[in-house]
This record gives sequence, structure tokens and C-alpha cells, in this order.
Amino acid sequence: MSGVTKAETVGSDVVGGGSLGRGFGWLWTAYTVSTFGTRLAFDAFPLIAVVVLDAGPGRVAALAAAGLAVGAVVAVPLGPWVEFRRKRPVMIATDLVRCAVLLSVPLAYAFGRLGFAQLLVVSVVVAAADITFRAAAGSCLKGLVPPSGLLAANGRFEATTWTATMLGPPVGGAAIGLFGPVVTVAVDAVSHLLSALGIRAIGGGEPPPPRSRKDRLRAGDLLDGWRYVLGSPALRPLLLNTVLVNALIMATSPLLAVLMLGELGFAPWQYGLAFAVPCLGGLVGSRLARPLVARFGEHRVLVVSGVLRVCWPVGLAFVGPGTAGLVLVMVVEFGLITSVGVYNPVFATRRLELTPADRVARTLSAWTISGKLTTAALTAVWGLLAGLTGTRTAVALAGAVMLATPLLLPRRGHVSALPARSAPAGDG
Repeated sequence: MSGVTKAETVGSDVVGGGSLGRGFGWLWTAYTVSTFGTRLAFDAFPLIAVVVLDAGPGRVAALAAAGLAVGAVVAVPLGPWVEFRRKRPVMIATDLVRCAVLLSVPLAYAFGRLGFAQLLVVSVVVAAADITFRAAAGSCLKGLVPPSGLLAANGRFEATTWTATMLGPPVGGAAIGLFGPVVTVAVDAVSHLLSALGIRAIGGGEPPPPRSRKDRLRAGDLLDGWRYVLGSPALRPLLLNTVLVNALIMATSPLLAVLMLGELGFAPWQYGLAFAVPCLGGLVGSRLARPLVARFGEHRVLVVSGVLRVCWPVGLAFVGPGTAGLVLVMVVEFGLITSVGVYNPVFATRRLELTPADRVARTLSAWTISGKLTTAALTAVWGLLAGLTGTRTAVALAGAVMLATPLLLPRRGHVSALPARSAPAGDG
């Protein structure tokens, strides 16, 4: 999505966090629209499966896990393929694919033809397209924004994510109550169409791919992203830490729903409030990331925020009924999300700094696939643990495991320069 030349990008960057250029402005707009659409449709498929198709817990769980895992597997060859293609057309194409498959759901519902198999296929296609889009977008961002602007750009993406997470689900729930179970899926589809138009509006010429590749994709190429990350002393600990922490956080999410809505008797609106209000911490953290790095350095902020973000979740094992329990959840979640809000933009910036321009798509694709597969696996494992030990114990075990994850954080900062071929030309 590198729509402006390097000279235009550098010339438009304002030291101190102002404008990052017209191209980035359109990229950020596209991201904002599609992110709000996706958050608005949060949990729409499980809701449709239950309300429209009368699916039981087993089929709903299978829908979530299969979409995540199969979509990740389908995306394995797409990372290397994207690396040697112009990134902006790939992003537009994946946006249009997501728009088309998502629109098929309300259309099928309107004609009384919606089935569980269709939901499953749509969830797989959307998951694969999402991974492909992220891989291309990373390369695009690195081409649009100079190295000095990457942290500011990632901070804006992080703030947008938490704003959408805070506002999207409540608005989506209200829309479903007023207009029916598939309305948010239709809005999500339109958001991807608008995102494609935003990417198209970047304009200008996109730099060519790192090298021409006319031969067929070989089997060995599929593992290039993992080979590079696991072979890098700087990237390997970041991969292991972030994938494990994120997967453990996501694995306990359904358990908390069971604990709070079932065993502790919280009302759905209280449950929603407990996780919506703390998203303000994401806005706070994303705003703090840049000044903290300016004062203390990138590596120190990365490590400290990485440690702080895993100190909070174990507190969720002590949640009780009533107002005190609700306040405890909100405090714990606020601390967690604020720490994550600082960590994520710094981590995303470090990852781009360490990845040569001709490897960004493969690296991000391998990273995202690893995260989705790990999340699917740990969600299943923690579901079994909850059945064997109890919901609260399983939540406590996840928090205890997270306390050990800082051992995987990088021990020292990145000081060596990237190879000459990795000079900014198309990163993510």
C-alpha cells in the first residue's frame, strides 16, 4: 500500500508526532473503518449460530476454533506469495473478498438459505484473508512511513483498536436488538469495501516487490517466515513471548464468561461493562508509548511493559459476586490493557525495525499464523482444564503461567543495523 514516494513520505513527516503523510492518513482511515466494522460484528457468528440455527455449545465452539485454525492453515502459502507482489492490490483484493463472503450471510438469511456450513466456510475465508491483509499491510506501512515515524504510526493503530473495542460491541448489540441478528455482519462487509476504497485513495506509485519471481512457489518457501524469525536472536524471543501471552489471555476469555455470567450471576450488561470501560486503558497506554520511549529508550519500555502486562491476569481468579467483584475485574483489566497499550506499539515497531523489507510479508504472515494456531490450541486445552479442575482454577493456572513469560523477553536491546537490502522500502 506504498502509494507515495520515499521523498514525499519523509518530506511530509513532522518530527514530534504530527502528520505522517497523506498516504499514511488514508491507510489509517482504511484501518479505522474496517476495525470499527469488525468490532461492531464482534461474536456475530456464534450469536447467529445460536439464535438462527439453534446450534448447541459444541457446534458454536467448533465454529470458532475451526475458523481460526483452518483459516490459519489456508494462509500458510499466502505469506511467501504476498512477499513478491505489490502490496496495495493484495490489500484491496483481500478487503473485497471479505466484503463478498460476509455479504453472503445476510443474503442467505434473507432468502431462508443460511446454514451452519456456510458460516464455517465464511469464517475460514475471512480468517485467511485477514492474515494475508496483515502481511501486506505491514510491508505497506514500512514503505509509507520513515523509521522515525513507525512508533507514532503504530501508536495510532493501537489507539484505534482500543477505541473500536470499547465502542463496537455495545453498539453492535444494540443494532442487533433493533434490526436483527445479521445486521452487524452486513455493516462489517461494507466496512471492508470502504477500507478498499481508502487504500485505493492513497494514490501515487508503489515501489516494485523486492525481486521478480516467476517460478512456482516451492514447498520450502512456505517456511521462510518461520526460518527467519526462529533464526533471529532478536525476533525469536519476541515471537515466543507475544504468541504465548496473547494466546493465554484469549484462552481464558470464554472461561471468564462462564465464571461471571454463570457461577457468579452477573447480568450481561455488567459483564459487558466490566470489559468495555477498561479499554480506556488502551488509549492511555498507546498515548504513553512514544513519550516513554523518548525518555527511557525502546528496549527498557518494551521489557517493563512486557512484564507489567502479565502481572494482572492472575487477579481474575479472585473475582467474587456483587459490586466488589465487578470493580476487581475492571481494575485488573484496566491495568492489563494499559500495559498492553504501551507494549504493542513498541513491540510492533521493534519487529519492523528488525525485519528486512524483503521479508516483512513472510515474517508477519508466519507470526499471525503462529498466534492463531496457538490461541486455538490453548483455548481447547484450557477448556479441558476447566472441566477437570474448575473454571476458577483454570483461570488461576493461566495467570500463573503468564507470570513466567517475561523469561522469554529479549535480554538486550537491538543495536546492530539491518543489512543494506533492508533499508526502508516496503515494510510493515
